[in-house]
Amino acid sequence: MPYSEAHANHAIKFIQQLKLTKGKWAGKPFILLPWEVDLIKRLFGTLREDGTRKYRTAYVEIGKKNGKSELGAAIALYMLCADGEPNAEVYVAACDRQQASIIFNTSMNFVEGNKTLTKVTNTVRSTKRIVYPQTGSFYQVLSSDVKSKSGLNASCVILDEIWTYPNPDLAKMLTTGSGDARTQPLFLYLTTAGNQLSGYGWEMHCKAKDILKGRRVDPTFLSIIYGLEDSADIEDENNWYKANPSLGHTIQIERVREHYNQVKDDPADLALFKQLRLNMWLKQEIKWMPMDKWDFCNFIVDPEELKGRVCYGGLDLSSTSDITAFVLVFPPEDEEDKYQVLPFFWLPEETLPLRVKKDAVPYDIWNQQGLLNLTEGNVVHYGFIEKFIERLGEQYNIREIVYDRWGATQMSQNLEEMGFNVVPFGQGFKDMSPPTKELMRLTLSRQIAHGGHPVLRWMAALIMGLARAMVNPPDEGSSIYDERDMIILG
Repeated sequence: MPYSEAHANHAIKFIQQLKLTKGKWAGKPFILLPWEVDLIKRLFGTLREDGTRKYRTAYVEIGKKNGKSELGAAIALYMLCADGEPNAEVYVAACDRQQASIIFNTSMNFVEGNKTLTKVTNTVRSTKRIVYPQTGSFYQVLSSDVKSKSGLNASCVILDEIWTYPNPDLAKMLTTGSGDARTQPLFLYLTTAGNQLSGYGWEMHCKAKDILKGRRVDPTFLSIIYGLEDSADIEDENNWYKANPSLGHTIQIERVREHYNQVKDDPADLALFKQLRLNMWLKQEIKWMPMDKWDFCNFIVDPEELKGRVCYGGLDLSSTSDITAFVLVFPPEDEEDKYQVLPFFWLPEETLPLRVKKDAVPYDIWNQQGLLNLTEGNVVHYGFIEKFIERLGEQYNIREIVYDRWGATQMSQNLEEMGFNVVPFGQGFKDMSPPTKELMRLTLSRQIAHGGHPVLRWMAALIMGLARAMVNPPDEGSSIYDERDMIILG
């Protein structure tokens, strides 16, 4: 395949005319780092015989704070204004609109800091849209509502943090056939490692790694991964550079060293350090938990005795074909009491045999034991779960229901209409770290009772519920049940 220095330099020159907007770099030109130059050259300089770009898809996996959002924002503007594509359609998507807006807002700041781009583009803040009238092109943020994505004629799609995608629906809707009418569409994945070896993010990681290792051939797919293997010595600072090519530039080694020293003795925070700082895929979300200590908390939980008590719910919808979890966490009423956990789980009935075989997990036995519920059909019936939660609300004093922002918008609205107070909860380091650390403390001190429920090893919903139970003691604030004129059983 031919390589064109002119094509590569055209993209590099465009990007380096932009000005950075944050911290000590604000107002300074966006001078690409060596790893960024390498990416741009390979992506835009490697051509086919007909002169179009060789790579239609680029997968870039890298640790946090290395500047991938800034680079993605710059590439989006290049594809909007300088790629030579008439009526270009550039999209940025993520697990939710807030995450997708991170790249878009950076692009918007780039535009505002560049006199030429300010003159030739129109920014519509309310709809997260930048228009380039000269070629009839636009750049748009997409929400997570998959149904609204059909009929796109994308010239460029940037998919951010795909490890948070619970299923491939959004990504496949945006990348399958949407660029067929374009001469050289570009689908750019920008992500950090995930916290479980399953799901769409893991599938894309495996594909990218197979291509790098020569186990799979796809000449249209560019794989770039900066990360560490499980066997790597995480104390060796030389290894930190492998996952962080911006280390020493936008990231200071002292900050990473300080972070490591803070978390090295805490399994929960160390796991997040490995995932987000060293770009290491975690084998499972509960990797940080010493399960022998967890099993010591196998204290009896009696649902009857908990009726009428204050509790906080954590709702993890996962995806329509995956496990859905709703966990009630009851904070202690006195010093002798424990945080008591009452979990509920669902899977679609028709997919049960396949899931048992695929995951090597005894879902069928758990169902027979009454530990896992099934909903009719081949997808989880959310309406059934809403009614189930409503019935729980007649028995327990559910002060709040915390939910993962991804895919739960409609259900959260429905639960609000039922009278529940619903609170969104992120799956990133900022939101997950404090309750995860607290769960570890409660487990080690045997201050939590989970009844030995085997399915509770899926911890996300528990951590969300615990996060609210920790900061909301049972005797504070009014109950939503008072507002709903419901009788609390004592």
